[in-house]
Amino acid sequence: MSYLTDRKIVVITKKTRADELIKRFNNLTQAAFYVEKMGGDIREYIEESKVYKGSVSTLIINLQDIGRVQLLDREYVPSFMFNDDDIVVVIGQDGLVVNTLKYLNGQPLIAVNPDPARYDGVLLPFYTSDLTRIIREVLANLRPIKEITMAVAQLNDGQNLLAVNDFFIGRKTHVSARYNIKINGVGENQSSSGIIVSTGLGSTGWFKSVIAGVRGIAQMIAGYDVSPKIDLPKWDDSFLYYSVREPFPSNTTGANLVFGKIIDSPLEIISYMPENGVIFSDGIEEDFLQFNSGITAKISVASKKGYLIV
Repeated sequence: MSYLTDRKIVVITKKTRADELIKRFNNLTQAAFYVEKMGGDIREYIEESKVYKGSVSTLIINLQDIGRVQLLDREYVPSFMFNDDDIVVVIGQDGLVVNTLKYLNGQPLIAVNPDPARYDGVLLPFYTSDLTRIIREVLANLRPIKEITMAVAQLNDGQNLLAVNDFFIGRKTHVSARYNIKINGVGENQSSSGIIVSTGLGSTGWFKSVIAGVRGIAQMIAGYDVSPKIDLPKWDDSFLYYSVREPFPSNTTGANLVFGKIIDSPLEIISYMPENGVIFSDGIEEDFLQFNSGITAKISVASKKGYLIV
């Protein structure tokens, strides 16, 4: 069969909620019984799955004359060996885009919204009907590419972890995290609910929630509207924001270094947690580094970039 290009098209898919329920309860009947017993409606799960799988099928049909297509479930992305010239297509929600970008090495990523009625799709600019045209334009170098800044956590034991949206540094449980935080030569011991470090792409996610909480508290205390003047980073800006959650000042811990930019100097954190200290990225608690006593983490802008077709 003759293709338009020799470049392989890797299509990243995900299991639907219905798939996950069937996997958990062995069959659809048992899954339906569980959902309906809890007051839900299994028909919503089935319809969502039907729309998603229909979009995937349509996408594959549209691509069959353009190049070799390989389907890849999200669970295999971390161990998959992408070729340098692969074209990567993600069909799913925004989180699937984020969790694919950090495993690529310069390959362009095309994000497709499979279900516009259900997904807002901030990172999903295209529909299945667009894809043939978009890939032809990518092959002809006619599509703009948005560079995505990532963050990296580097530990003193040699381990690294990338984040496309954000890092959480703290404890697995609700117990307070204990550590020393240092940036631009200034440091202090802290006890808090953990630290959030956000990229430009993540500034509309967890970071937005942090700012909303600060604004609400400040308004109640001040008695009038308080709108923090925040220089939100763009997706390709080379700086990060850090924010300490619920810092507790005491005789041995401070609350001065609670918010700021990470630009030239990394954020350095020394763990004082004997157990359950973690650093995880992009809201995926399974994607983590252990961060227990004696470990030092340096958080900075990563040299690696992501590339999103827009």
